Amino acid sequence: MTSWISQRSLSIDSSGIRKVFELARSLKDPINLSIGQPDFEVPAAVKQACIDAINSGHNGYTPTQGLPALREKLQAAIDATYQHDDRIAFVSSGTSGGLVLAMQALVNPGDEVIMFDPFFVMYEPLVQLVGGVPILIDTYPHFRIDLERVEAAVTPRTKLMLLNSPSNPTGYVATQDEVAGLSCICEKHNIALISDEIYREFTYDDNFVSPAEFNPATIVIDGFSKSHAMTGWRLGVAHGPQEVIDAMTKIQQYSFVCAPQPVQWAGLAAIDTDISEHVDQYRGKRDRIVTALSAKYEIETPGGAFYVFPKVPSGTATDFTNRAIENNLLLIPGNIFSNHDSHFRISYAASDETLDRGIQVLLDMA
Repeated sequence: MTSWISQRSLSIDSSGIRKVFELARSLKDPINLSIGQPDFEVPAAVKQACIDAINSGHNGYTPTQGLPALREKLQAAIDATYQHDDRIAFVSSGTSGGLVLAMQALVNPGDEVIMFDPFFVMYEPLVQLVGGVPILIDTYPHFRIDLERVEAAVTPRTKLMLLNSPSNPTGYVATQDEVAGLSCICEKHNIALISDEIYREFTYDDNFVSPAEFNPATIVIDGFSKSHAMTGWRLGVAHGPQEVIDAMTKIQQYSFVCAPQPVQWAGLAAIDTDISEHVDQYRGKRDRIVTALSAKYEIETPGGAFYVFPKVPSGTATDFTNRAIENNLLLIPGNIFSNHDSHFRISYAASDETLDRGIQVLLDMA
């Protein structure tokens, strides 16, 4: 029988992160520093809002672009922050859903998409699935953005630039000069700019800077998964120019349809829920692991998110993380996010006990 599987599906591999996720289920009491989801509970008020919505019969479809009450609240906050004439709020089925819709709305076959290496595992396959051409700009060893290299990478085929700050997997937070420079380059060359800001609440040392502050055409992708521990609830937010949001809405009509209604009511409560205590705790976890490992590993101190991206002492990250598995420690090799196989990702979204166990294994392996 001839295979029915499409070439675009065959052209991408399964997610390396999800492979480790499955491996974790097969191990007994693993030291799991691999998964990028918060270890704290969904806030009680958010849980209750979802329960109340279900019990009140709010279980059907909402408008494709989102529950009106949620969109109004999001729009008010966006207007107060940016004061743009053309910036519209949209509710997606998770941040990943927002990225999928934005890629489909913007990228034609053959279009080039600039992104920064290391990059979130989803970016390259998403670009390839819509027929785009990923253009990777190397940021090693310090993960800073070289604006001259970005300018040099622009061609007549460049359609889109993708920024993720704070970054997964490095935790790097782009500086104001870097963000302003990228915004200027995109305006100069008429390049669409997507800013993935899902970790914006977890910025520890400096104020978060969005390119939407400099470039009013920026498409922002955000959500509640990381900030409110709602990773499995699939509630995302996008905002950008009306033309782009209209295109994303049309595609969502034929794909995700809408985000789950009870979860959208929970999003209303989440907006008003203070998570600063968790941010402070994660800043402490960041400091704990960087301080413990810096004597044995090359580490760029991350300014945000909840990841550290050390360089392996020797050999490849793939070999190193395989050895870690033999010690019941789960990490993510850097080649999942990169053309390089020299670093590995640690998620410190874990209990202090788990972090201490992982730190001890890593010190013994160095």
